[in-house]
Amino acid sequence: MARKTTRRSNGRRSPWAAAALIGIGLLLTGGAYAGASAAMAATDDTAETASTLTVEDGKKLFQANCATCHGLDLQGTADGPSLYGVGELAVEFQVATGRMPLQMSGPQAPQKPVQFTDAQIQAMAAWVQSAAPGPSYPSDETIDGEGDVSRGAELFRINCAMCHNVAAAGGALTEGKYAPGLQSTSALHMYAAMVTGPQNMPVFNDMTLTTEDKRDIISALLFLQENESPGGFSLGSLGPVSEGLFIWIFGIGALIALTVWVTAKSN
Repeated sequence: MARKTTRRSNGRRSPWAAAALIGIGLLLTGGAYAGASAAMAATDDTAETASTLTVEDGKKLFQANCATCHGLDLQGTADGPSLYGVGELAVEFQVATGRMPLQMSGPQAPQKPVQFTDAQIQAMAAWVQSAAPGPSYPSDETIDGEGDVSRGAELFRINCAMCHNVAAAGGALTEGKYAPGLQSTSALHMYAAMVTGPQNMPVFNDMTLTTEDKRDIISALLFLQENESPGGFSLGSLGPVSEGLFIWIFGIGALIALTVWVTAKSN
């Protein structure tokens, strides 16, 4: 008589079941963590926006970070100029581009990573404006980039290109100084530079360039930022220097290589 074989219970779990459960658990945990992190970040941003710094906060920030060179009351010291009359526009420009606080003495204050938040910068600028008024922020229309691009490009070539290059790529000046490139400069900082004259830049008041002129120049520069060079490779937009070097290396080099090849074939 044949033995009756007992069938194992089908309730036994597959070896993949544990791995599947672990994977689902990780996905659920990661999703919950990501959602909670995003919610906390949004809450922090809202709280930071809601807690706008006051003018008094700006005064404290200035005295803690800038008064060593510029004086507690903006009067200036042997290490830094007076800030009477510079206004909030100059403060925002210098601090928001990282030029201030100054890292070390030199021919020119270089642009570097910003050390303060937007709220802190606005607070310091507001305090300087209240203590020693000067140039203020432009209207939204002035820096909207909707001016006459063609006219702005002509004004830029006449008034700015001798230092900043026709393509706004910047250029060297005397004694280790330089005109920075404007390929990534914001519209506000373009306006601020024209009005406040930082570093070696002259001040372009309304007698020299009207508000409409400034708007057109800003529009032309924003157009350059948004559009690639129509001539192909920009080669740094340095004009005859880089173009001549390119032709010398590749053009003359190609002719020499062709001459050597023809000579070798004839021999």
